Amino acid sequence: MKQTKLVEITDIEQQKEILEEAGRIIRDGGLVVFPTETVYGIGANGLDADACRSIYEAKGRPSDNPLILTVPDEEGALQAAAVISPTAQKLMDYFWPGPLTIVLPRKPIVPDAATGGLDTVALRCPDHDICRAFLRYAGVPVAGPSANLSTRPSPTTAAEVMHDMDGRVDMVIDGGPCHIGVESTIVECSGDDKVTILRPGGVTIEMLKEIVPIVEMDTTLVTGKGVPKAPGMKYRHYAPSAPMTVVVGTEDKVTEKLQSLYEALKAEGKTVGFLVSEEVGSHFPHKNMYVWGHHDDKEALANQLYTGLLSFDSDVVDVILAEGVDDEGLGLAIMNRMKKAAGGHVILVD
Repeated sequence: MKQTKLVEITDIEQQKEILEEAGRIIRDGGLVVFPTETVYGIGANGLDADACRSIYEAKGRPSDNPLILTVPDEEGALQAAAVISPTAQKLMDYFWPGPLTIVLPRKPIVPDAATGGLDTVALRCPDHDICRAFLRYAGVPVAGPSANLSTRPSPTTAAEVMHDMDGRVDMVIDGGPCHIGVESTIVECSGDDKVTILRPGGVTIEMLKEIVPIVEMDTTLVTGKGVPKAPGMKYRHYAPSAPMTVVVGTEDKVTEKLQSLYEALKAEGKTVGFLVSEEVGSHFPHKNMYVWGHHDDKEALANQLYTGLLSFDSDVVDVILAEGVDDEGLGLAIMNRMKKAAGGHVILVD
């Protein structure tokens, strides 16, 4: 078991020695958890096969699930990408730094352990000052999947990281709460002025269409079958400790359906947890309830989703009943995560 060092960064310039140490750990083959604007990532040298394999070991993650390499800027991406197409360049210019991961042909220097054996590499430049400073000190592309045990909800605070990763990594950099709360969108540049979404996230379809005329969804997102081209496509993810059912529809219809499910579960002697909006939550007992914000505030739900799911680890509940949202805008990414967390148990009540 590793001796995990937890450090809080509040001033990049005044605490640069800590970031230099974190960079050395990466270059020496160790593991450092770092903050981003989306979720916390578990970092290793993305050009070191053994270091990448240590991520799979720490997370208990299947090795055919590709890793995202994080870089501080476009120059960092050129360390790993064999070519940057005009469409990819356009996306980088507009969305980087930010919650967009771009899948590109890889250079031979990138090991199979970082790509799940694919001939492509997933690259992202996070919109987080502490993160990018750390990446510059590392000096190599840093593999950075979410810093949680595989299948579990992703962490958005250092405390949540320590729950899963204490003793599994060398250092955790506490940069405060993540402000987006769901992972990056992953796209593949599948042609001139055309991209395919491999995983929905912080950059929405609507935002992509402002830059690229043709935006499609990968068939694996729909069927759940096939070789994973990017993280989060094949295996169960984001799951809380208790089984969960998600109900989607209007506020009144969701409340009515949740009430019916709650009464049936209560009759069976089950303890129920609720992950709901303020409006829907007002109709139910507040014990074992996590309220994420107003019914129509998708940004609040995205920001609070994983913390809400993790909150039920400390509550003794048998079942979680959750309120979902429509799939417009950020809702697509939210429902992608909620469906996986619920194992597909989603009820539509429109």
